[in-house]
Amino acid sequence: MAALTTLKLGKTMEKKLHSVGICSAEELMEIGSREAVFRLKVQYPNTCVVILYHLEAAIRDVEIKQLDAAVKEDLKAYFKQLQI
Repeated sequence: MAALTTLKLGKTMEKKLHSVGICSAEELMEIGSREAVFRLKVQYPNTCVVILYHLEAAIRDVEIKQLDAAVKEDLKAYFKQLQI
């Protein structure tokens, strides 16, 4: 299993993801950015939508600026409806 840092996520994000039960790049890809950010938001209420964008970009192996506007809008709509 590959470390989360292989997805270009920093050590702090790696620690946070570990704390919510996501310990490898494969696990993150399997559960997806939405479930990951949901778990993070429960544990860390100050989690923002930009974290969701970063996780999605990491899963897609692109830079955050390469996520197209439709994807970002969809993610933003999901994030707004989280009631945590």
